[in-house]
Amino acid sequence: MYKVYIETLGCPKNQVDSETMLGLYSENDYEITKDPFYGDIIIVNTCGFIESAKKESLDTIMEMIDYKENGNCKILIVSGCLIERYADELKEELPEVDAFVGTTSFENIIEITDKIISEKKFVVSTGNIDKILKENAPRILQSPDYYAFLKISEGCDNLCTYCIIPKLRGKYRSRQIEDIISEAKKLVDSGVKELILIAQDTTRYGIDIYGEYRLYKLLQELEKIEGLHWIRIQYCYPDIVDDRLIDEIARNTKVVKYLDIPIQHSSDKILKLMKRNTSRAQISSLIEKLRAKVDKIAIRTTLITGFPGETEEDVEDLIKFIEEYKFDKLGVFTYSNEEGTAAYNLPNHVDEETMEERKVRILQVQQDISTKNLEYFMKKTIDVLIEEKVPEEDIYIGRSQYDAPEIDGVVYVHCENGEELAIGDIVKCKVNDTMEYDLIGVYEDESC
Repeated sequence: MYKVYIETLGCPKNQVDSETMLGLYSENDYEITKDPFYGDIIIVNTCGFIESAKKESLDTIMEMIDYKENGNCKILIVSGCLIERYADELKEELPEVDAFVGTTSFENIIEITDKIISEKKFVVSTGNIDKILKENAPRILQSPDYYAFLKISEGCDNLCTYCIIPKLRGKYRSRQIEDIISEAKKLVDSGVKELILIAQDTTRYGIDIYGEYRLYKLLQELEKIEGLHWIRIQYCYPDIVDDRLIDEIARNTKVVKYLDIPIQHSSDKILKLMKRNTSRAQISSLIEKLRAKVDKIAIRTTLITGFPGETEEDVEDLIKFIEEYKFDKLGVFTYSNEEGTAAYNLPNHVDEETMEERKVRILQVQQDISTKNLEYFMKKTIDVLIEEKVPEEDIYIGRSQYDAPEIDGVVYVHCENGEELAIGDIVKCKVNDTMEYDLIGVYEDESC
């Protein structure tokens, strides 16, 4: 029996693809291992979004080649966005790889593997990026068993000038509500308490198949699932966060009061160059409306600094915007000049040192904002999803509804009477201290 190991790089959407491959292997009598040393078949599911991601993908492939040359690995497969973008170049540079699999071909991984085993053939399976993927595919979660990512669409129709994703993952294709709900129920039945909705753009959900934006309707259906505690929404483009969605977030008892809205910049000049279909005034209006309608909503955003043509005046505008709207969570990327994007040939590129300096300035401003924002929670009791225990201490680490896994802060929960908490439980915690991004509190003996 062949043992399969998958190394996943990049975004949660890539993780769902890896989980599907694991599910297909398991369903076809392959054994799954979490240690590459024991992998007879090793898959590297790559990211090719920006330069740093490409480098990480290539470094990981080289690491796995070593297992093939000096370990148990008999078959090495490389999949994902990097392959959809560079398959022709990589097949010349990496003769140790047995198959290159694109962003929609992963669902044929069993047939590809069987061909390698039975026919000893090298396989390249890319293209057809607009394909509608099959429903009801099995999944083996790579996340802890109490939360899961739920992909609600494939591809992207936005034409942001810095982004290569539409050329790698195709046009926007929403899944049917019924199929999403069916998968959600299976995940909850398996023990999942938090579902994290993901897509290249969750706010566009439904427009291609229903003729209208239906994320609000999907949330209504998900709320009905018994045993589901939290629903989290990520990757909401700000241009079409409409009143129906905002009202549903405010009303829905299971939707966490947290919204991930990547605004990328505040300068109208830069937003136009990015082709973001929004403006500083529209973003301001949206933030104000969300905070007026949704009690204590945490707004996360992502920014790009160093975009071609960005001046010190633009950076100062962005810093003033951050100081005015005091985002609860904020990440910053330096611009990556990607061949094949509309921004690649723009004039007035910013040098790496300047980009990095601007990033550091922005993050310093945000650190002060985050510290002050978290003071709101002092002496308040909040729900915390327990994720791990500090070894040899009566302290647990978890997340509030205001924190997404692996990208936001955590809550340190002290059990003063030595109580034992179960990983995956949602418990009450009274906050008594704060850090720059994290909360500290005491367990209160009352489970959700």
